[in-house]
Amino acid sequence: MSDDFDREIDRSGTSSTKYDGRSMMFGHAEVMPMWVADMDFAAPAAVTAALAARAAHPIYGYTLFPDSLYAALIDWLKVRHGWQVERDWIVLCPGVVPSLNTAILALTQPAEPVIIQPPVYFPFFSAVTKTGRQLNASPLRFEQHRYRMDFEDLAKQAETARMLLFCSPHNPVGRVWQRSELEQLLAIANQHELIVVSDEIHADLVYPESKHHILASLADCPEQIITAVAPSKTFNIPGLNLSALIVPNAKYRAAISEYLDMIHVSAANPFSIAAFEAAYRHGGAWLDALMAYLAETRDFIREYLAEHLPKIRLISPEGTYLVWLDCRPLSLSDAMLAQFFVSQAGIGLSPGILFGKEGSGFMRMNIGTPRHRVRHALEKIRQAVERKDQQS
Repeated sequence: MSDDFDREIDRSGTSSTKYDGRSMMFGHAEVMPMWVADMDFAAPAAVTAALAARAAHPIYGYTLFPDSLYAALIDWLKVRHGWQVERDWIVLCPGVVPSLNTAILALTQPAEPVIIQPPVYFPFFSAVTKTGRQLNASPLRFEQHRYRMDFEDLAKQAETARMLLFCSPHNPVGRVWQRSELEQLLAIANQHELIVVSDEIHADLVYPESKHHILASLADCPEQIITAVAPSKTFNIPGLNLSALIVPNAKYRAAISEYLDMIHVSAANPFSIAAFEAAYRHGGAWLDALMAYLAETRDFIREYLAEHLPKIRLISPEGTYLVWLDCRPLSLSDAMLAQFFVSQAGIGLSPGILFGKEGSGFMRMNIGTPRHRVRHALEKIRQAVERKDQQS
């Protein structure tokens, strides 16, 4: 099955943000895109077959969410994560980012503090600021080449905050939080009645040496926790825009549903439904093969950097197909760093500064692509760094 992940698939001309948006993002279309978080791998065959079968019916009218879709998600969470979810807890939404914004609007008041933990996925910032809430940052601590939560600061901020936007596994730093860390977070949330909106969209993308624990599954009483999940990152179908909020608290669930009804948001796209169900029902073997492939790619990057590019340090990810690169030894400003990768190496990455000031000097690379492309990218970066050193 790994041969499928090595296969080159031409994505140009498909209105791909990652490929057809290169000129707009980086200034020219020749850059190798390793930024936006979708993969260059074909989705599981079962997903493609389900979409083709649905397309074969020539009417694409208004669509209900079938019982089988809920069952597929419930079974996946039980088998893969040991979490028993009730159907009534599930609120289907058109994507995780809209659902985060909806939760904030439905459950907090204007100017109420909402905590985030940078460096973190940049829509977390706008989800707070664009909804008129107060942004409270509790930065992660970078110690001995590993990120940790600052529980002392988090507890202090929880005294006045209403909500925490939590990223697990963490994007961009790749941490898969340990059970003891999650239990400490839960203790703080319980003490201060803090609502935790846990973005667990990368929950299935965990490397063999790590284990993901769904936060709500560890709670004695999960009423204060809202969990966001989706098949989009797991099975490389983000363009189909269907996710789920798991909301055990009936009051919170009603408020979120009422808000979605108020703005007439419907996620019931017939193709999204077909792909969502097929992925969770039949995508397990594909996912296992994917993670084995990505683990080999991650390890290759670690070895390559150590041998050929010591000025760029890998913060080795425990989960996700995104790697966090410490480029501070290159001694470039953030603007110069981003430009260096584009103009000198021809590689389009995500600048770390996008994820908060704590990301200054870092870059995020998407390794969800055939390994020969990763190797080629690293070689181009090595050559660019060598030219830079010669000119210094």
